[in-house]
Amino acid sequence: MIEDTGIAGTEHEPEAERELAWRARAVGLAAVDMDDAELLHGWRSDPVTAYEIGIWPRSLTATRERIERDNDDNDRDDFLVLLPDRTPVGHIALTGQNLVDGTAQVELMLAAQHRGHGHGTDAVDALVDLAFGELPMHRLTAETHTGNTPALAVLTRSGFVREGTSRSACLHRGRRHDRAVFSLLRHEWKELNRPRAWDA
Repeated sequence: MIEDTGIAGTEHEPEAERELAWRARAVGLAAVDMDDAELLHGWRSDPVTAYEIGIWPRSLTATRERIERDNDDNDRDDFLVLLPDRTPVGHIALTGQNLVDGTAQVELMLAAQHRGHGHGTDAVDALVDLAFGELPMHRLTAETHTGNTPALAVLTRSGFVREGTSRSACLHRGRRHDRAVFSLLRHEWKELNRPRAWDA
């Protein structure tokens, strides 16, 4: 699920030497590793994050185990979103990759203090360029509950098309919520009038 709201992030020192897996105009993507466990744990432990994304806060040990398991999963790629000075502002992932069908799902989590600056859109644009420019993807999807206005705006700005609503598909704080389903196809990405990540 994608989200762009209410994450109380922990402060993290800029990492000038952090190796980037993918570079874009305003952000870079660095592969998540075990040293990022405390940072991700801090973001995921915030109750607003749990509400917006629909996750259970995990222990630090469970977060480390999750990173280790995800790093061994060939069907997903997880990245920290870094500013040019290597300050981490969020986490983004390309999950459920099916190279035969050319499909995958985009997931995003931004730290609270870095919301509202366009970093979410920049991160999604960068990941989309990676998926369509370097991987044989044909269709990307993203989902968020219908009350998550900032996430809906990020997806729209990045060219995703809302293709439907899964009614009463998620539970938050004892109430059922609808889930908005978005997609972006390769030919739609080609028609987007914006610089590509490799033009940075």
